[in-house]
Amino acid sequence: MSEFKSGFVAVLGRTNVGKSTLVNLLVGEKVAATANKVQTTRTAIKGIVNRENSQIIFIDTPGIHKPKTKLNETMIETSFSTISEIDIILFVIEATSNEIGRGDMRILEKIKESHKKAILIINKIDLVKKECLLKLISLYQKEYPFEAVIPVSSLKEKYKETILCEIEKNLKPGPAYYSVEEYTDQTMRQLAEEIIREKALNLLQDEVPHGIYVEVEKMKLRKNKQHEQIYDIIATIYCLRNSHKGIIIGKDGNMLKRIGQSARIEMEKSFGTKVNLKTWVKVKEDWQDDPSIIKRFKLK
Repeated sequence: MSEFKSGFVAVLGRTNVGKSTLVNLLVGEKVAATANKVQTTRTAIKGIVNRENSQIIFIDTPGIHKPKTKLNETMIETSFSTISEIDIILFVIEATSNEIGRGDMRILEKIKESHKKAILIINKIDLVKKECLLKLISLYQKEYPFEAVIPVSSLKEKYKETILCEIEKNLKPGPAYYSVEEYTDQTMRQLAEEIIREKALNLLQDEVPHGIYVEVEKMKLRKNKQHEQIYDIIATIYCLRNSHKGIIIGKDGNMLKRIGQSARIEMEKSFGTKVNLKTWVKVKEDWQDDPSIIKRFKLK
């Protein structure tokens, strides 16, 4: 029988290249919020893959971007601080560039400093001609000795086994760090917050999403009259301005109802129980620079 292997894999890349989608695909469960918006991931989220001869722990990191607030600085610090703790780096880039951009080069420099094993994932290859893709692969291979380069047309199920096998091949023998039943290190409360935030990100207009964070203030399991288990959850969506509060609530409270309903359906699916969700909206103008809030986004 093969020796059991294990290890930690950091997923790095610029904002909006598909890191969270990739982690959810590889784990086979929803562990990270996904939205077609930059800076969706704010903290390092772990997703656990249990295979017959290995346990792979993925760390989905915030995308690299130009910091404008203390929150942005913390997110970038979180991304780069994971490198020293991990065994393999999955570097996700887009096929649509014909050069190594400033953001990708910044990540490459950090990978070079680490001397860690790295696998390059090139996403969206269906959008470029083959010769452009080959040129891009050549550019990156000149910069670093990647263990493998895996081009993907979009992050679909068919690429899952290829990527997992390549990672497993490069892991060292080691123990299982988590129970086989676990697929994330997040608490139920954190998962609930992520689900609500994701639904808000996907439903709200562009100017609002980066200025929100969600806090679950109450989460209690009880039995209803039919003796079914039900979670009572009270959550607050914090935003930066009164005008944002109006957009989040919407006309006659319709937007907040849509966010709440969408989040409740996903929670019931994820938690396997009924959910009674109440959401509120409050304005907190300086939260992105508030140390007591920012510490929630630091690497644990």
